[in-house]
Parts: sequence; C-alpha cells; structure tokens
Amino acid sequence: MELGLGYALLAAFVWGGYLFGLKQYFEGYPATTLTVCVNAFAIAFYLPVTLRALANGAGTAFASLSALDAGVVALTICATAAAFVLFLHAIAAGDVSYVTPINKIVPALVVPIEVLVLGEVLTPIQLVGVVVATSAIYVANYRAGGLLDPFRRIVRSRPAQLALLSAALYAVSDVGKRVALQELGIPTALWVPVLLAGILLVLLVPGVRDRPDELRADVPKFAAAGAFVATGEHVTSLAFSLVPASVASPIVNTQAILVVLLGGVVLGEDHFRVRILAAVLAVAGVTLIAL
Repeated sequence: MELGLGYALLAAFVWGGYLFGLKQYFEGYPATTLTVCVNAFAIAFYLPVTLRALANGAGTAFASLSALDAGVVALTICATAAAFVLFLHAIAAGDVSYVTPINKIVPALVVPIEVLVLGEVLTPIQLVGVVVATSAIYVANYRAGGLLDPFRRIVRSRPAQLALLSAALYAVSDVGKRVALQELGIPTALWVPVLLAGILLVLLVPGVRDRPDELRADVPKFAAAGAFVATGEHVTSLAFSLVPASVASPIVNTQAILVVLLGGVVLGEDHFRVRILAAVLAVAGVTLIAL
C-alpha cells in the first residue's frame, strides 16, 4: 500500500508540472493536435520499457481478454481521450488556476462509480469528503455578491462546464484503469503504450486535420511534454495497480494545488487566494475520500 501511495504522490507532481506547461507553452494549439503530437513522443520515450516487457513474455496478458474485457479497455481509452481534450479546451477558455480545482474533483465521482460497479463500500467519512471536494466548485466560482451567484456563474461559465464534464470522464477513466491493471491483470509496461496509442488513434484524424504551421518549430517542446506524459502515465499506472482507484485518484489529483500555485505566482492569474482555497478544499475532500 505504501509503495502505491508513493507512486500516486509522484504522479501528482509530474502531472501538475505538465498541466502548467500546457497553459504556459502550448496556448493556441488545437487540443487534438497537441494530444496526438505529445502522445507520439511519449510512446517513443516509453518504447524501451515496452520492448523489455514483451521480451519477458508480458504480451500473453492480452491473449486471455474476453470481448467484455476489451470493451472496458476501449471505454477507458475513449474516456481518457475525451476528458483530456475537454480539459485542454477548458484551460484555453479560462485561467488554469480556475479550471483545475473544478476538474480535480474527479475522486468525488470515482467513489460512487466504484460503489455501484465494483461493490466498494462508502464510509461516512468518505461521504463528508465528497461534500468537501464538491464545495471546491462553489468556492472557485465565488466573488463578492449573493450566496447563489457561484451557481449562476457555473451555469454561465464555459470553462467550468468543460472542466466538470472532463472530471466526469476522468472518473470513468480512473475506474477503468483500476479494472484493467488489477482485475484484468494487464502489466503496467503494456498498459501505458496501449493507452497512449489508443488515445493517439482516437484523435489522429482531427489532430492531423487541425495541424498548425508552427508544429515543426515546436518539436523540442513536444518532446519534453512527451517525456512528462510517459513518466506520468507510468507512475500513475503503478499506483492504480497497487491501490484502489478511490485511494490513488485523490492523491494523484492533489496536483491541483501545484497548478493553482504556479498559475497564480508565475502567470499572475486573478483571484489567487480564492482559487488556492478552492484547491485546498478539493484536496482535503479527496483526502477524506481516501481514508
């Protein structure tokens, strides 16, 4: 358990830095193009790990998958692809320090899915965690005014809507990762390239169609982002292979605090204190969920 928690914490730092880098260095790129290019480099970086696993006979893990198992894998890939593209649209339309606390309530959505689908038991303290994590959305949208104004702002805010939809899809993705890595027993060294390649294929046609002219000049940036993704997916998959999704997901999503700090300090985004509070509430809530 302790090793899995350590991997989840490392993943939080990797993904936090990666999400900040997307806002800082890739603004203006179509979401599909960005995802396809970054994943292509990530697969290349991860190739030695995959080849070593295949040489050790890990490829037999896919031979025993049923049609239902393959459907779970496909659903996880599609949910991950859609969630990431929606998140990119959200941070393109709004501040990263505003969007991230809303998007990182994923664990509050993971828990009910695990309860309904996998038979996990929700404790009272986890119910409190769901309420606290959800309150982060209210705080992130709070400005001076009436108590109902944040709800009106959520309804009107395109970035908030995209972030919430992305969070729902990430919740499906996280549960799917847990099933693939634990119940189906797919090795991490094979799951990572399958996930990355699947996302690339899902988004390939729109990604190629939307290719901007400056793509070649930014190859070094795409390579660096690919290294982050390969590392992030590896340590995230290790975490999900060792602990339940309702435990790993909250820790991985503590990346919200890092992203908000970087957005406020480096990018000078507005309402910094309110968004820090929202991020802290999101992390506190998901921590209670993990207990």
